[in-house]
Amino acid sequence: MAQHAAKGGRRPSPVALIAIVLVAAAVVVALAVGLSGKSPKSKATEARNHPTTSASAATTSSPTTSGPTTTTTAALPAPAAGFKVGQVTAVGDSVMLDYQNPLMTDIPGVDVQASVSRQWGAGEALLQQLKSTGQLGAEVIVALSTNGPITQGDFDAMMGILQGASRIVFVNVHVDRPWQDPNNAVLAQGATRYPRVFIADWATLANQNPQWFGSDGTHLAIDGPGAEALASLITSTLSGG
Repeated sequence: MAQHAAKGGRRPSPVALIAIVLVAAAVVVALAVGLSGKSPKSKATEARNHPTTSASAATTSSPTTSGPTTTTTAALPAPAAGFKVGQVTAVGDSVMLDYQNPLMTDIPGVDVQASVSRQWGAGEALLQQLKSTGQLGAEVIVALSTNGPITQGDFDAMMGILQGASRIVFVNVHVDRPWQDPNNAVLAQGATRYPRVFIADWATLANQNPQWFGSDGTHLAIDGPGAEALASLITSTLSGG
């Protein structure tokens, strides 16, 4: 007996259903392309082409660059009346004569006032004269106390002239005399009592390099390695290094 067809007609086969789904998907994709003008991308593709950035990274900033290093101190305090802005004055004894050329190279335009056997009191008189005539720089280097003992009273008298300068550097001493350590103590202690006063610690650097000195253990070969080192130390101290 002949079989009768199932009520409502024949059901589509599974293969036919898959084909219908694929066709529908293709139609959706085609419509999406037509509307957007580009193929849809997966999240992985979008992430690769447009990586996510943090808020700080997304902020545009100019690259940081550093300019050439100089020995000039930035933003120096303004000096009191009687000091010449933009001028550096160096007053010293015969040791300063050994390194005056390297110092003038390191600090262009420095006014070097060095003299053999100059005592602390003579240095005071010279600084007072320079100040009274408007020739004393707003930055001052004092390299005295090689030729005799000094006291806290001497230091205070010197600061009576120099207080108000933008920056003052005292160079301590390396000398084979009984006043070496007491003088260096006076300088160190005095520097703690006044603003804008700094110590160039020549004594420590000199003790580490005895080869720099002549037979007297105090003077240096003119423009030699010790002289260059001392000039560099003073320059660095003056610039706040």
